[in-house]
This record gives sequence, structure tokens and C-alpha cells, in this order.
Amino acid sequence: MNQSKNASRRQFLRGAATVSAVAALPIIVPSHVLAQPGKTLPNERINLGVIGIGPRCTYDLTAMLKFDDIRCVAIADVQDRRRQAGKALVDGHYGNTDCKLYRDFRELLERPDIDAVLIATGDRWHAAASILAAQAGKDVYSEKPCGITIQACQDLANTMHRERRVFQAGTQRRSVANFQKAVELAHSGKLGKLHTLHASIYIPVLDNTWLPAEPTPPRDVVDWNLWLGPAAWRPFNQKYVDGRGWRGQWDFDSGARVLDWGAHTVDLCQWANQADDTMPIEYEPTPENILCRYENGVKLVIDFLKDPFGDRSPHYITRLGTCPVRFIGDEGWVETGDEGEIVVSSDALKQELGENYKRVRGLDVSAHARDFFDAMRSRGTTAANADVMRRSHIASHAAALSWVLQRKLKFDPVKEEFIDDPEANLLRSRAARDWTV
Repeated sequence: MNQSKNASRRQFLRGAATVSAVAALPIIVPSHVLAQPGKTLPNERINLGVIGIGPRCTYDLTAMLKFDDIRCVAIADVQDRRRQAGKALVDGHYGNTDCKLYRDFRELLERPDIDAVLIATGDRWHAAASILAAQAGKDVYSEKPCGITIQACQDLANTMHRERRVFQAGTQRRSVANFQKAVELAHSGKLGKLHTLHASIYIPVLDNTWLPAEPTPPRDVVDWNLWLGPAAWRPFNQKYVDGRGWRGQWDFDSGARVLDWGAHTVDLCQWANQADDTMPIEYEPTPENILCRYENGVKLVIDFLKDPFGDRSPHYITRLGTCPVRFIGDEGWVETGDEGEIVVSSDALKQELGENYKRVRGLDVSAHARDFFDAMRSRGTTAANADVMRRSHIASHAAALSWVLQRKLKFDPVKEEFIDDPEANLLRSRAARDWTV
């Protein structure tokens, strides 16, 4: 490699937003190289790279591997054991040894043959990795929560527009039949005028403690600096990298855990209220929920479920699986959750359901992933595009900050800032650690 290429590589590895021209086209040409907008090529294939391969990513990737027109070609993870497990999954599926491994995902992003990335790191990395990927010319499917702060969500959405990349947030319930049907009932007027929406979440947590320090492993085993990434430094503990120690931690988690489910359920309520271009203007915490209000008068109730996998909240008629939502109008209501069943308030609404909708568990990502790859081909938009993500995530963050500060907050959905509350506005962002050194 000559000196100028070495210099270019060093700039990129420091986070510079550069990507070289494709030197040699693959035999099967990606759609965004040759196809015109809205057109597809009969022999095109999308090359996929993976950034962060833990349990959630394995679930996503297993669904994506089933598509004949998608080829996973590379995996990046800071943990060697996860890299190896990911390679075994991919190579086992294809019956070869072609999947390349990287400790540092920036090396994966340097590859001009990779068209898209699946990002499924911990929350702290989602926005930063997505932004670097977009700047490197990749389309992005990012697991949620897509940004750990309001500013991170803003920066992510702005970057996707500026770089003209296709983006899909991993809020896959927008692509699952029972949730789509519930929203359809809300939009159709069959519930009457909507007045209340219920979104379920875990009980929020605010934890700033550190786990005991343990010896830091060799970098090739676990790259602790890269695992931390933009998050504040703390000493290594194996529980963090195992995924058992960082949830609920303010430095690592999103919005005091409000976004664990809220990224899904608040998003569905936004959709039902036809509010994808706005968000609630008031947020008020109570011991049982966070009460929010839209400018059109519709109430959003973010319910705390004491036992998310078994609680019968008074706001939900029956247990329909994880992430239940309920939409209430002045003529009826509909409720659904991850088990795929829909419950409605009247026989007339039961008739509206019909027998044609496919009952699919809300955890399934197949349709959502297909929507992303199809949008890559058409250069169109996705079900959970950057703007949809931006507003539903910011609404969830605003709700979380009202709970953290334990006071009612008023929010300007156009300026995306709190009204007359400097402290809340300071919490829209966090300082990022320099992880590139």
C-alpha cells in the first residue's frame, strides 16, 4: 500500500468521513451503483456487513440470511468469541469460509464492496456507528434505541439526509400485521375520535454505580476502549461485555430504560395518532406512568409495567405478549401485543378485523428487513425511516427526562427543545469520550 493510501486510511480510522471510489466492481453489481431510482437489476445482490453481533443481532441476521439476494460478507465485533460465533453462523449458512472478521468496525466500513450494515451494538454505539457508516457510503439498519440522547437522534437523522442514505430503525413492529391492523383501525375512524393512547414500558431506572474493576483482557480478546466507544470511561468488568451489567446504567442505556420498549410502543402510538411529523408537547411523571399530551389534545400514557412479562396492568385488558399498546377513541378501542392477537371493544370491530391478517409475533424482523432491502433498491423510504425514528425517539427521551427530573416539562416539537427549562435542555446531549486515541 503506498504512502498516500496509508494516510487516507489513518484519516478514516480517526473518524474522517471519506470513502474511496470503487476500484473494481463485483461480479454481481449492487443496485445503488448502476440502477436508476426506482429500477432494479435482475442479477443484483446486496452485500451486508455486521457491526456488533450479540444475541439480538443473531436474531436479526438469521432472518436476513434467508434472503437469496442478500449476502453477509463481514462481521465486526470487539469481542473475539462473538466474532467467531458470528462467523460460524454465516459460514455455516453459506457452506464456505468466506465471512471476514474485524475487531474494529471502521476497517469493515473501508470496504467498497459492502452496500449496507446491520448495527446491533449496545445503545451507546448506535448513533455514532450509524453516522460513520453513512459517511462511508453505506445504507444502515440500526437496532433501537438508535440514539442515546436527543442530540444523537437529531445528528443521526440529519446525517442520513445529508448523505442520502437509506435508513431503517429496528422498530420492526411497524412491519408486523397485528400492529399494522390496530393502527389501521385507529386511522379509519372506526374507533371514533382518538383521545387516549397507551404505550407500555419497563419501570424506569437511573443507576450510576460502577461494577468492581477486573483485569482488562488483551485487546484481541476484548477491545475495552472500543467497547466503551463514546461513553464515559470506567474500569473493565466482564458483566458489561456479557450484556448483563450495562442496562439501566445512565452512561450506557437510553433514557433511563424508557426507550427499551418505548422506542417501539411510543413509536406505534405516534403512528396511530398520525403524528410522525411531530411529538407531544407536555410530559408529566407520576408514580405509575408518564402522562403526555399532543397539540391536538390526544393523551399519550406511558405505562410502567411492574412485571413486563406477566403484569396485568389496569390499562390493558389482557396479556397479549410484550410491548402491548392500546388505542382508545370515543366509539371503541383496540389493543394488541407481541403475541399477534388483537382485542377490540365490540363485535362490530371484531368484524372489521376479518380473517385475512396474518398473525405474526411482533419480534419477527423478516418483513421489516425486507422493507429495508427493497428501499435500498428503489432508493425510497422505509417504514421506520430516519424522520420517523427521530420524532418517536425524541418523544421517548423527553418523557424519560421528565421522569429523571421529576417535573412536568413542556416541549417545542418544531425547535425540538424544552420550553423555559435550561436544565432539561442541557440533558438533551452528553459529552462524548474521545475513543479514537
